[in-house]
Amino acid sequence: MGRMHSNGKGISGSSLPYNRKPHAWTKPTASEVCETVCKLAKRGYTPSKIGSSLRDSLGVAQVKNVTGSKILRILKVNGLAPTIPEDLYHLIKKAVTINKHLQRARKDYDGKFHLRLVESRIHRLTRPYRKNGTLAPNWKYESNNASTLGGFGVLLVIYH
Repeated sequence: MGRMHSNGKGISGSSLPYNRKPHAWTKPTASEVCETVCKLAKRGYTPSKIGSSLRDSLGVAQVKNVTGSKILRILKVNGLAPTIPEDLYHLIKKAVTINKHLQRARKDYDGKFHLRLVESRIHRLTRPYRKNGTLAPNWKYESNNASTLGGFGVLLVIYH
């Protein structure tokens, strides 16, 4: 499937190793990894940042191979899951940034155009999240109160 608002095809990417057992050189146990995941989530890390820090500091290539469940499932079990999915959060954050810029530079027509593209992506992404129950069925993105949903210092609000 191609990109939404550009010409790229987007077919390249890395593939996971076939062997699903943790590597022999992986030292931390499943309980240690779960504790670290919860500790990092309480500090305000997003699930992708948690995975990156586990990879870099503890040498855990895939959390699922060690614990048997993914990072987001571990967070849900412990009540630390984000209220808004991470990809949607970052799109809202981008829209808020563009909106702040447009408050200062009202003549930036290119910025206005790209804000419309980002907001279109937000609306398109919320549809499946509302259907499967990740977001409330009446959840709606509105640009005038988006800074309360996904501003820069709101990670503590979104991630409990």
